[in-house]
Amino acid sequence: MIYLVFINKEGKFNENTWLIDGNLFGGKGNLSIYVIENNGIRIMIDTSEKATVPKIIEKLKEFKIYPIHKIFLTHSHFDHVDGVHELQKLMRDTKIEILASENAIENLKNPDNMNEVFAAKMEPIKDVIPLKDNEIIDLNGLELKVLNFFGHTMDCIALFDKKHKNIFTGDAIIDKSSIYYFQPTFMPPDFHEAELIKTFQRLRNMKDELTSISLAHYGVWTDEDFNQIINNMESLHFATKDSIIKWYKENPSYNYLALKFHETFTPKSKIIKYGNIGYLERQMEFFVDSLKRSGFI
Repeated sequence: MIYLVFINKEGKFNENTWLIDGNLFGGKGNLSIYVIENNGIRIMIDTSEKATVPKIIEKLKEFKIYPIHKIFLTHSHFDHVDGVHELQKLMRDTKIEILASENAIENLKNPDNMNEVFAAKMEPIKDVIPLKDNEIIDLNGLELKVLNFFGHTMDCIALFDKKHKNIFTGDAIIDKSSIYYFQPTFMPPDFHEAELIKTFQRLRNMKDELTSISLAHYGVWTDEDFNQIINNMESLHFATKDSIIKWYKENPSYNYLALKFHETFTPKSKIIKYGNIGYLERQMEFFVDSLKRSGFI
């Protein structure tokens, strides 16, 4: 018998790491916030949106991992960075370091392009510490390695906790919120397929050093689930991309695309049963925009 382990419950899931639900758009299981602690120093991975920060702080206090000393931004999309200023405001007694890819600095300082793409209202984030590929973050004695995982965006970075054989990949690999639902990772404004394939291979080359992958959307995947993600990265990417291109040529309606995606890739998901067809239509709009910008449509 194969035991599959998907960790989606809030709380501590290994010796030094916690999962907190970012309650993105007010929903559960939409975005993971991770906190790593070592010898009293804590780093948070991504922030969710501004409106969810008070709940996030409640959880930090509940789990006794308050305050946060560093925030690691996996990339510059609004749902991962919008809470930065509110966290700084509500933890004003703590100097919080903000860390992101060196490629993200301009997007964070000047978020107008991101705001236009996602109809968001991100405020500029300044004084960000730029991170390079293979740089080590020393969390009071615990080494965390920064890895460029470009493709989803050209400022995506992952964080590798070698000691605990876990990697935090943001949106760089896949969105997989349940065993029945997943989404591909191509998104506007700067999806780059060639870089994405390099990222897939880089992760696969690390497989023997890992026992789990921590996704932004959503949760921690281990054991056979982890192996399935590693083994199926490319095939799922190309299958979803090629299908969306084909369906768009048949009928460019986002409702049509959403229904076809659900029917083909996530038929056991309850996303439509629960009335979330509008959400799926919006995702199709983003996918098509990304494929147009990158020349596939």
